[in-house]
Amino acid sequence: MSIQVYNTLTRQKEPFVPLEDHKVKMYVCGPTVYNYFHIGNARPFVVFDQVRRYLQYRGYEVKYVMNFTDVDDKIIKRGLEEGISPQQVADKYVEAFFTDVEALHVERADVYPRVTEEMQEIIAMIEELISTGHAYASEGDVYFSAHSFDEYGKLSKQTLENLIAGARVEVSEKKQNQVDFALWKAAKPGEIAWSAPWGEGRPGWHIECSAMIRKHLGEQIDIHGGGVDLTFPHHENEIAQSEACTHKPLAKYWMHNEFLNLNHEKMSKSTGNFLTTRGLLEQYEGAALRFLLLSAHYRNPVNFSPDLVENAKNGLDRIRSSYANLQHRLETAVGGDAEKVEVETFRAQFIAAMDEDFNTADAITAIFELASDANKYLRQERVQRHALEAYVALFEELMGVLALPLVAEQADLDAEIEALIAERTEARNTKNWARADEIRDQFNAMGIVLEDTPQGIRWRRK
Repeated sequence: MSIQVYNTLTRQKEPFVPLEDHKVKMYVCGPTVYNYFHIGNARPFVVFDQVRRYLQYRGYEVKYVMNFTDVDDKIIKRGLEEGISPQQVADKYVEAFFTDVEALHVERADVYPRVTEEMQEIIAMIEELISTGHAYASEGDVYFSAHSFDEYGKLSKQTLENLIAGARVEVSEKKQNQVDFALWKAAKPGEIAWSAPWGEGRPGWHIECSAMIRKHLGEQIDIHGGGVDLTFPHHENEIAQSEACTHKPLAKYWMHNEFLNLNHEKMSKSTGNFLTTRGLLEQYEGAALRFLLLSAHYRNPVNFSPDLVENAKNGLDRIRSSYANLQHRLETAVGGDAEKVEVETFRAQFIAAMDEDFNTADAITAIFELASDANKYLRQERVQRHALEAYVALFEELMGVLALPLVAEQADLDAEIEALIAERTEARNTKNWARADEIRDQFNAMGIVLEDTPQGIRWRRK
């Protein structure tokens, strides 16, 4: 069975067939770097990292591009507040972005183009749109003429008439029609600006991505991704600009993840209804946050809560505990005759889930079932080494695809804890209950939990 992808453009699942055999060109809209990104923003970063990883697992060569918007009203405003230049603001939060996504086990894209470094390509594309009658200059601004592109609205399923009636446009006296959108904004006094044939200024938001895609991936790509809120106007406008230039479909598959809400409302810095990923990473392991973001299908909305994080943490711990018990038992396992363990069933279940529009929720269910089967096998008095190795290898394979580490961060046994465990065991054997209780209290203070298992004492951090 081939991978099935839900295409926002057609509103249905379609077999995934890239433009070039076994090669995938993928572009995802990145952050505007003026602040730490919130956990709602983290969802597309993790979702599309996962899409990329799974395509690679299935044998595709993926070129992945994600942009940084590093010039914007919000960046200029933040620079004034902090007393630094817009470039310094952008540099600061680009660095913060890499730190935080790394903690979420997001692999770096192949290219991270920045608007300020792509100005030549942006200006050239605007010139092309003006020369072909799809755009016009007006008092230092440049606008795309929406009426010049016959298929405008095909992604969002909007008509120009409905857009006007619903006032889903930015009103300006400079426009020939109110549905037209800005490709270039004339500079305001004191703002950062670039020279262009129609005057000093900076690009509009939408043209940036069109120019970057064409430069780094070509005229057509396989997958264009982003949050559902980008469907209109951002991605709709990208289609209009790019296809007006090339007369070719910009992207074969349009993928959009749903919101991660807070208090049942969309996270938004403007309303204050948000939690930064950086703040959450001070409280929770990054792998637990990634597990949470993958625990629901990417097209299902999720309402964030501390209980949800705890559930994710506990779920990840269940899988890790099963894996750790297998590793522990390997130390005493015997060879013996070949004994069949049906692990292939779980790999097939995992692949079937991911092939169905990257359903990470059902893929994680397959891993839970693998853990349950492994635990059942471990309850046997005698186990075979090759069977344990088969379970261990599949855990590592499938959790590796999801980029979920099977060992908790900072969970290496250190000499002090090992020594205390040995001392506590000795105290209990000699009925020195006072010392055993004292060590137990010491572990509590350190945030260490001891677990008595059939394979011996194991420990973990709370």
